[in-house]
Amino acid sequence: MRRTLVTLAVMALAACAPVLPQATRGAVAEARMDLPPLRRFSGPPALAIPVQSNRSLARDFMALTFRLETGTQLDTFTRFEGPITVGVEARGPVPGTLGPDLDDLLARLRTEAGIEIARATPGEKPSITVSALPRATLARHVPGAACFVVPRVSGWADYLARRRTDAVDWTTLVTRSRVSVFLPADVSPQEIRDCLHEELAQALGPLNDLYRLPHSVFNDDNMHVVLTDYDMTILRATYDPRLASGMSRDAVAARLPAILADANPRGRVAARAAAASDANWDAALRGALDPAGTDRTRLDSARRAVALAEAADWPDGRLAMSHLARGRAALPLDGDEAVASFRTAERTYRRAFGRGLQTAQVSIQLAAFALSSGRADIALAELDRAIPAAYDGQNAALLATLLLMRAEAVELRGDAAEARATRREGLAWGRYAWGDAALTRQAAEVASLRPAA
Repeated sequence: MRRTLVTLAVMALAACAPVLPQATRGAVAEARMDLPPLRRFSGPPALAIPVQSNRSLARDFMALTFRLETGTQLDTFTRFEGPITVGVEARGPVPGTLGPDLDDLLARLRTEAGIEIARATPGEKPSITVSALPRATLARHVPGAACFVVPRVSGWADYLARRRTDAVDWTTLVTRSRVSVFLPADVSPQEIRDCLHEELAQALGPLNDLYRLPHSVFNDDNMHVVLTDYDMTILRATYDPRLASGMSRDAVAARLPAILADANPRGRVAARAAAASDANWDAALRGALDPAGTDRTRLDSARRAVALAEAADWPDGRLAMSHLARGRAALPLDGDEAVASFRTAERTYRRAFGRGLQTAQVSIQLAAFALSSGRADIALAELDRAIPAAYDGQNAALLATLLLMRAEAVELRGDAAEARATRREGLAWGRYAWGDAALTRQAAEVASLRPAA
């Protein structure tokens, strides 16, 4: 289930800009005029995922497969048996990108995960129904969920009829034959695509999320928005012929080493396994991201998350994530603490993962501070290091924001022509990231970071 988290984005830094109206008017005018053609990604992301040890992969597979996000234990392995078909039920208008994005995802699942999956033919009852509904309808029935997946139902009407019965209880399954993915239809193309990737993957296999997975969509940090090589390896193992629905936990665990040796031949490496998250750290991080909390309670929770992560000495991204959460929570209260936290998060992410998506998510915050202070060269250095990671990770929202910020930094430096070209590229990706209805506001908020000349 993809939840809506508090991600105090770069736009929250607009309050740091000394003068706002001049830059804002320019961006609003350009966003309302001749928009460039929408741009979208296709094919697999070009991310450099480090080699994963098969010992760690086996541990992750078991935790992802035999536990729900609620913490409920599953005793039986389940998946689809035989060819899988996918159909779309649209209850209202949907962006024209839904079909191409779904087709791209199915092609990747066939090629990278070895799953026999295709679009359902007209009149065929699909194995998986992708049901697109108004966001308000979803929120009314499942508050707090941006999108979700349910077993044993085929579409929205079927779900409403069965939602209070054992039919939709994952713990009662022995095999998967019918599953529905529910996502909002009246949101941006990227929001729909992101839901497709995570929820379709959960319809096929893993039902849990783990904070300790830095290179996966099965992580509530939402750093990765499309399925990665890591995720495809997990799905390839899920559909290996040596496994079958109805197997016990012990039976699956016994067969995993041989399966992963074939699915991940480079994984015969020793690696320190990331320990499970401490329940207190999980609670602290949730508090730091809680939209219902106050500025003060979020910051207190984020500070507690940092302290717990430092004490645990985890080898993955959870310490850096704690510092990032602290920086975001400190924004409304203490700019100095926010900057210091962002710098620590960037160093920690860079040490663990290089210049990847995680580091780019912090670089954008530091670039915003530099831009709002009139330090165009410092902002450009941060932005130019982060933009390739956004491309490679196929995150249009991150990429559009970085490009629009870069346009403001270039214009602040005095190059109006380059700024115009960069801004148009940012708007092209912004149409996919936010949708045309929200594009003007998003562009204006980014532009407000640039102080007047």
